[in-house]
Amino acid sequence: MLPSIFGGNMFDDFFGNAFDRNFFGGDAGKALMKTDVKEHDDCYQVEMDLPGFQKEDISVDLKNGYLTVNATKNMDKGENDQNGRYIRQERYAGSCSRTFYVGDLKPEEIKCKYDSGVLQLTIPKKDVAVIENPSRIAIE
Repeated sequence: MLPSIFGGNMFDDFFGNAFDRNFFGGDAGKALMKTDVKEHDDCYQVEMDLPGFQKEDISVDLKNGYLTVNATKNMDKGENDQNGRYIRQERYAGSCSRTFYVGDLKPEEIKCKYDSGVLQLTIPKKDVAVIENPSRIAIE
């Protein structure tokens, strides 16, 4: 397969569509934000890969028992290269998000650290109230 000089791009033919996808947002955000959850006696340790993001690009919010991690990456389109022009740019701007249910916690109870592209969260375990007499509801 030879790349076309007229009306085509050599890199498009070589790479196909693999780099044309925007990996930010939607279910694709899960592909970008690879997450490991480890259980300890008193807490959960969450490690989330966020390569290429700066600490300032990441926000962690807790609302109604749901912990949401957002990562936003902006790309400055105004940059000009004095040594030439880009034929192809494969860096995208956008955002991705993951949400986890953590229960009735306060924001100060969750520890958060970002180092070398990995976000580390320590989420304490709360005692779950056990319902001793579960009641079954009739379906009509």
